Amino acid sequence: MGKIPTYKQFLAEFPDDDSCLDHLMRTRYGERHECQGCGKSAHYYRIKKRAQYACEYCGYQVAPKAGTPFEKSRTSLHSWFFAMHLFCASRNGVSAKEIERQVGVTYKTAWRMARLIREYMGQVDGDGPLGGPGRKIVEADKAFIGGVDRRGEEDKTVVLGMAERGGEVVTRVVNDRREITVVDELITVIQPGAKVATDEAGAFRNLGDYGYTHGVVNHARKEYVRGDIHTNSIEGFWNLFKGAYRGTYVHVSPKYLQTYLHEFEYRWNLRKSPELMMPILLQAFAKPVRRAPLLSKDGQSVA
Repeated sequence: MGKIPTYKQFLAEFPDDDSCLDHLMRTRYGERHECQGCGKSAHYYRIKKRAQYACEYCGYQVAPKAGTPFEKSRTSLHSWFFAMHLFCASRNGVSAKEIERQVGVTYKTAWRMARLIREYMGQVDGDGPLGGPGRKIVEADKAFIGGVDRRGEEDKTVVLGMAERGGEVVTRVVNDRREITVVDELITVIQPGAKVATDEAGAFRNLGDYGYTHGVVNHARKEYVRGDIHTNSIEGFWNLFKGAYRGTYVHVSPKYLQTYLHEFEYRWNLRKSPELMMPILLQAFAKPVRRAPLLSKDGQSVA
């Protein structure tokens, strides 16, 4: 298993804004690519004092930051890359206050950066699918996050977690704990024919009717393992997230809870290859789509 690059290694690779922009250009466009202006395979040269590059033949310009979380940001690209490094290097989550302190931006800017990075981590990580015939058992469990414990009040946010043994975790914030609500989300992630392990919660009692092989452990009776049926993997994920929720974040709005879960899903799902967390984030930006050339009335291209 590799290790997450240290801060010293990060600075060696990305010492300034120019190195970050050059990396973004190479990642999205390559060393050479077909110019949308003249149609030639071209090398693009950096335009001084602008975050753009120009075709060596016709001068057609491209902006590597377009279509990324950095596109309309006045914060330096190096600060963005460093914030992404913090997210990959952390085990217990990164708060906006931490970004404010480490990166040297205002709290408002730090909060926006954190939100966009979490959303981007969720896009890169994706959502399953999990399990299926011939694959390992999928554990499913609900967690109740936030709120204040008051008798008779449903003030906690319900989250469904699904973990394939030795594989990935997928979480979904759901509206309530009812069977129809929980199962509607579960069947979009866990493939038919999968073997599913859960606790005795009523929301899972009829999983067999949905094409799953369902095994149950009864936590209310102090039963935690029955053969290969247990929910230890997903509960380990919940313990990690809840520890950060209490210690790092203190409070998370239900509106943004899913983005915080995305952050932890990303790190969990790459836990066996932590050295790839940062490179994958930096290489996953969508490649620009070639636009159709403009045509004159006689059908000729006007680029």
